[in-house]
Amino acid sequence: MINYDLQKIRAIVFDLDGVLSAETITLATDGTPLRTVNIKDGYAIQLAVRMGLQIAIISGCKIEAVRHRYEGLGMQEIYLGAAVKVKVYEEFKQKYGLSDDEVMFMGDDIPDLEVMRLVGCPVCPSDACPEVRELSCYVSQHRGGYGCGRDVIEQTLRAQGKWLKDERAFGW
Repeated sequence: MINYDLQKIRAIVFDLDGVLSAETITLATDGTPLRTVNIKDGYAIQLAVRMGLQIAIISGCKIEAVRHRYEGLGMQEIYLGAAVKVKVYEEFKQKYGLSDDEVMFMGDDIPDLEVMRLVGCPVCPSDACPEVRELSCYVSQHRGGYGCGRDVIEQTLRAQGKWLKDERAFGW
């Protein structure tokens, strides 16, 4: 269980590589890095969006196929090529009038630490680096790319009474 008052959460922000995709990247024959996606993470993301949570990605990744995938799930805030994630996080927070204690951030590696130190609810997958695990108020039992996104979204929606609340839960 996440050690935080999840009823406060209005936004969940994810890193991509090592969180919503596995930490190993396959290269296409032209050298383009390919990402994995988890279907259960996808279901939870689209449900969270329909239930009114702001769901975002802040990633150094620059692959537009990522944008296409997550826009298809209803996500509007997809920040790719974010070299310094904290700057993007501050812009996102201001855009939606969020305070740090209303935000959960799931990261897995050193570039995520700066944002994770600011948010109220820093969380990580089970295979995150030691520094991230130490800072997190919750370490998912799932590895990055293998359902950790679903884990934290489901816990948040359950705490808010929005998990399987109505017919929106049974469709895409």
